[in-house]
Amino acid sequence: MTTENTEDEVWSEPTYRHAEQADVPVLVDLVNSCYRGDASRKGWTTEAHLLDGQRVDPEGMAELLERTNTIVLVAEAAGRIVACCELQRGVNGAYFGMFSVRPEIQGAGLGRRVLAEAERTAAQEWGCRLMRMKVLKQRPELIAWYERRGYTNTGRTERFPYGDEVFGLPRRDDLSFVELTRELPA
Repeated sequence: MTTENTEDEVWSEPTYRHAEQADVPVLVDLVNSCYRGDASRKGWTTEAHLLDGQRVDPEGMAELLERTNTIVLVAEAAGRIVACCELQRGVNGAYFGMFSVRPEIQGAGLGRRVLAEAERTAAQEWGCRLMRMKVLKQRPELIAWYERRGYTNTGRTERFPYGDEVFGLPRRDDLSFVELTRELPA
């Protein structure tokens, strides 16, 4: 159940900015709460049925923020971070990842707005004309959500990096990623 304050946060237009090192603890909590453990089950983007462990740790997040080709975009509402995503500039466009919206406010349209802002940022700040992402093949509802927003499954797949705990602890042995792309407006 959402509180009045949480609903106000969702329906107010968020402000966007690039994350800073001081944001690391909040971002680590946000990302892990969206993907892993019981907290993630409040939202629809959980991977807790597929993976255990953490999605990101403080060192990994701090390192991500130091990269010159990467932006962690944060959305703030009511004075707090409510969503974030990673944008990485590459030769073939921008990579979109680590998309996180607080589980208790998922499903109210904030994710759609953050995705649109990420696309705008990649196009305007970097001149990118293509957005790429990898989504677990075992998440058909998430793939369908991106397809409704104009993303296309390229047919390229990549096996989950088993044995690398940085990506989580798999609960099954058939995990793989599919690549989705979308052309960005000029």
